[in-house]
Amino acid sequence: MNKKYYPFFVPLLIILIWLLFSYFEIFSPIFIPSPQEIKTQLVEYVHDGDLIKDIYSTFYRLFFSFVIAIIIGTPIGLLMGYSEKTFRLLNSTIDFFRSIPVTALFPLFLLFFGIGDEAKISAAAWSAMLIIMINTMHGVQHVKIIRLKVAETMRLTKTQVMTKVIFHESLSQIITGYRTALSISLVIVVVTEMFIGTKYGLGHRIINAQLTYRISDMYLSILTTGILGYILNKILLLFEKRIIHWKGK
Repeated sequence: MNKKYYPFFVPLLIILIWLLFSYFEIFSPIFIPSPQEIKTQLVEYVHDGDLIKDIYSTFYRLFFSFVIAIIIGTPIGLLMGYSEKTFRLLNSTIDFFRSIPVTALFPLFLLFFGIGDEAKISAAAWSAMLIIMINTMHGVQHVKIIRLKVAETMRLTKTQVMTKVIFHESLSQIITGYRTALSISLVIVVVTEMFIGTKYGLGHRIINAQLTYRISDMYLSILTTGILGYILNKILLLFEKRIIHWKGK
């Protein structure tokens, strides 16, 4: 088999097994609808525009939570990796907070931000921010000593060392943190849409479909969430390959 077809092999195999299970009714159609039913549901919702509204709402919350996490988490992570004093000051506190499941903090976010988008975005941003901080910090701490020695020999200022050496050297680890944070942000956004009141969103659609036994709608919403996360992760991966052209050199 040609290597370029490898990524499609497992998804096609899953769809084939799903079709066979559906055709022979190995499981009740009530619990596992056929791919044809999912397709019909998709066409109906795209035509009505309902699914588009839910995708937009989830993406909107995901985008802002991710941007907030980057803006706050990246500079703090850089400082923690570069400055021993900042590391000692913040490390224990960050370790403590990242040990608390964000779901346990939902009541606090609701208390401070209400049941609107602010609570959902804040909860997702909080989780993503901690991941970005840790990955950025480790990226800085693992900068090759030889490059720092060269920078010292060239008499670069601390600002120049940070921007021209440390940041570039740790960028691969930073973007890996971004990719992980993006996935976690999507998880938290969907979970908050399930359990914190909202009118639109993929999480809201999933839980509503489950409660009203619209099983094909539930499957469609779950698959749509997975596809959204996959596409966004691929975009970040392409960004990494384009920007960090020196990776591995």
